[in-house]
Amino acid sequence: MKQASPPLDAIQSWWLLGTSAIAVLPLTPHLPYWLSAGAATVLVLRAWLVWSRRPSPSRWLLVLAVVAGMAGVLVQYRTLFGQNPGVALLVTLLALKQLETGARRDGMAVVLLCYFLVLTTFFYSQSIPNAAALLAAVVVATAALASLTDSRLSPVRLLKLAGLMLAQATPFLLILFVLFPRVNGPLWGLPRDAYSALTGLSDSMSPGSIGQLSLSDAIAFRAKFRDALPPRDQLYWRGPVLTLFDGQTWRPARFTVGGDLPYTRSGVSVDAVPGDKGSDYEVTLEPHNKNWLFALELPITLPADSVIASDYQLLTRTRIVQRMRYALRSQTGLAAGEAESPRVLALATTLPNRSNPRTLALGQGWRARHADSAAILREALAFFVRQRLIYTLAPPLLGDDSVDEFLFDTRQGFCEHFSGAFVFAMRAAGVPARVVTGYQGGEINPVDGYLTVRQSDAHAWAEVWLPDRGWMRIDPTAASFPRRIELNLAAAVPAGDPLPFMLRADWSWLRDLRYRWDAVTNDWNQWVLGYNPQRQRDLLARLGMRSPDWQRMTTLLAVLSGTLLLGLTLWALRQKRRIDPAQALWLRATGRLARRGLPRRPWEGPRDYAHRIAAARPDLSAAIAEIADLYGRVRYGRIAQIDALRRRIAAFKP
Repeated sequence: MKQASPPLDAIQSWWLLGTSAIAVLPLTPHLPYWLSAGAATVLVLRAWLVWSRRPSPSRWLLVLAVVAGMAGVLVQYRTLFGQNPGVALLVTLLALKQLETGARRDGMAVVLLCYFLVLTTFFYSQSIPNAAALLAAVVVATAALASLTDSRLSPVRLLKLAGLMLAQATPFLLILFVLFPRVNGPLWGLPRDAYSALTGLSDSMSPGSIGQLSLSDAIAFRAKFRDALPPRDQLYWRGPVLTLFDGQTWRPARFTVGGDLPYTRSGVSVDAVPGDKGSDYEVTLEPHNKNWLFALELPITLPADSVIASDYQLLTRTRIVQRMRYALRSQTGLAAGEAESPRVLALATTLPNRSNPRTLALGQGWRARHADSAAILREALAFFVRQRLIYTLAPPLLGDDSVDEFLFDTRQGFCEHFSGAFVFAMRAAGVPARVVTGYQGGEINPVDGYLTVRQSDAHAWAEVWLPDRGWMRIDPTAASFPRRIELNLAAAVPAGDPLPFMLRADWSWLRDLRYRWDAVTNDWNQWVLGYNPQRQRDLLARLGMRSPDWQRMTTLLAVLSGTLLLGLTLWALRQKRRIDPAQALWLRATGRLARRGLPRRPWEGPRDYAHRIAAARPDLSAAIAEIADLYGRVRYGRIAQIDALRRRIAAFKP
């Protein structure tokens, strides 16, 4: 007959409740509000039942609650499968399992569910703080598991025991992490819906869009240069190219996509710039849920699994939903598009009907005075300087003729106002032009030497096509406010404009602290989250394994794990066995009797020994019976009366 599992006591129930709350709490921002509230209600109800020692609800009520919870998840997500529905189901099952938990076997099931839920937090965040919180939750869950064996141990003792168990497992974890064959892509990067609301550049631009983005100091990407960093005025990280304009919003046009560099086919050699061998660098791109990469203008090599469009935008075939690392070489000052197609040039001179008449007349006047596009370009740049435009993060709102209002009325704007107005004016003069968005500049982290590019570095500039020269980068913001390019955003905007945290001069000590934290985070991203097959091969090569394959790695994994296990076993066998305090007191009492000629025989238990002593020494009958009974309850039962046993044996004088 199958033996029933022992019931839970109150201490074990509180441990399970606390572990469940710790497992569910980090997931609440990602759960429907009704499920978070329901789980909290169930846990509070369970706490009340434990405190008041009332019985659990009937089984049919629990079945109805499970069905209702599953139905709610199905209505919320339209499915029971996938990342978010799966996590919601686990939370539902864990909360309701608490209401029927009465035996130790149920407690083990609760702890197992908690382990699973703690791991699911990595679906939503893989940061260092989240990993630290996960580790703490695992320690608590392990302590709860240990309490199911012996709840007499204090909470501190249980936590120490759990920490010791995890510390003993750490060497095995490190060996598995380093040697276990890796797959491309992180394990926790499987879901594709975790980055749907990330902040980043859009594939369209309207007044205020980039200005809002520049208030964020979130990291867009990091770059590590093999050699010297290019000059700051060459740090233009190319992103979406916007050609179509409807009077308010700039959008990209459809361009052909190929696997080669389109500007090499135009007759321009990639070695055309004397003395410029290019810059080699590696980019670690944060997920932004788009399918474009960022590269210094202009790349002369392409990363794996990427293509380049005929407008020189670097693209991937899938959206970037997890952190991506890629290597590039770029050459600044490279001419491109000398033999641009008539279709592209026609799109680059198209303007909406009845839009911005003053700017249209301005451009037409330039064309009337100059037949040469280069002369028009020079006059346009001079005009932007003469207008004394104000570069600000808080420009006034604009109406339908936004370009006219910016150039002639408000004269206040951000980089999207400058670049959009400049391209419109050039098109009005008949010169092909388009808007390019991306990032400009970046900041070297003095701790690890990486160039950190943040959302506050988002920028928009113009690209103008000239005969015999192709597409040229023209930054009207730099022409009007060179400090924006030479220094940073804070040096260009007026005093009092809102700035992201990393650009505030009054908190320099916090910024230094942020540098160090960013460096630690970058190492975490590179060597833990980004530990891919290539990183593994590089590390093993440094350790002396020049050509690792899965057979050699598996063999080494088995040998190291076996050696470590053998070492731990030998160490444990050499340790002096610690005697239970109750057993030590019992041995003290039996030792006194042995000195009186009444030793305990090896096969005698406490009660049998007490009966023999009572027969031989009736005067000790009551005392030895009390000691044996108290020892049995302390040593083998769940009665914490060690102090009473100690006092009784201290008074025992046979």
